[in-house]
Order: sequence, then C-alpha cells, then structure tokens
Amino acid sequence: MAKKWIAGILIIFLMAIAIVQALDKKEEPTESEEAVAQGVKEGAKAPDFELKTLTGETVKLSSLKGKKVMLNFWATWCGPCKAEMPAMEQLYKEADDNVAILGVNIDPQLDVKGFVLENGITFPILLDEKDEVNTTYQIISIPTTFFIDSNGIIQDKVIGAMPHDAMVGYIEKLN
Repeated sequence: MAKKWIAGILIIFLMAIAIVQALDKKEEPTESEEAVAQGVKEGAKAPDFELKTLTGETVKLSSLKGKKVMLNFWATWCGPCKAEMPAMEQLYKEADDNVAILGVNIDPQLDVKGFVLENGITFPILLDEKDEVNTTYQIISIPTTFFIDSNGIIQDKVIGAMPHDAMVGYIEKLN
C-alpha cells in the first residue's frame, strides 16, 4: 500500500515539474506572430512577408520601404475583386516610382495566370500558396486592401471594392 502512495506522489511531482518547465519555455515571438497578437490594424507596422509572383520573382514587403504600398487581397472567383481590377490597373499605370501596387492572390490553386492575362493585369500578382500572408493579415472578406506608408505603417484598411478615385485618395494621404 505504501508503494502505491509513493508511486502516486512521485507521478504528481513529475507532472508538476513538467508543467512548470512547459510554462517556463517562452520563445521570442516572430515579427508575424507579434503582428497577429497585436492585430493587423491601422497604425501598426505592416507584417513583413515574402511571396513569389506569377513570373517566379520574389517580392518582400520590407524591400519596398520608402514607397507607398497598396496591398490588395483578392481571389479569381470574387466578383467585387474582378470589378475593382481595372481601377487598380489604371492606378498602376498612372503611379510613379514611389508607389507599389501589389495584388495578393489567395486562391493560387486556380488559374490565376489565365485570369491575369484575360483581364490585362500588369501590376505584380503575388501567390499566397501556403495561406500564410492571408492568415497573418487576418483576411476574412475580400477584397481587402491595406494602404501602407513609406515607413511600413498601415494607414488605412478598406474592406470591399473601391473605385479608382478612392484608391488615388488613399495613396495621396500616405507619406
């Protein structure tokens, strides 16, 4: 009987040690984890990411520091996304070198290249193949667009399709 008591106490003691050690293990969060914890919102630093374009080039958001960035999340099946693409294309053609227009596609398993060709899109389309950027930016509705200033700070978040003049207005507000 005493052996059972000793074994029970030993098991409880070992479990307590394991729990304390598990709670003690605190790793430093990554920049993306911090951004998610704080929430991707206006006034926050835009979480960095690196994605490939349709042509296989790599685009890293932090490499665009110093530029105004329009970061748009969209899908090929999304009606409002399709509706705003011509306005984004027009803005891309009008914009100077201090503005970057990026379209992050969240359904890369579909025919994104065909969609881009059919609609005459020339601005960079990034493929979120692992659904990581979509998750980091907490996208729940598309299109969703972030306007990021030249210091990498999110100034505006717009959910839903926008006309050209609204896009221009948000870009002009950025520093």
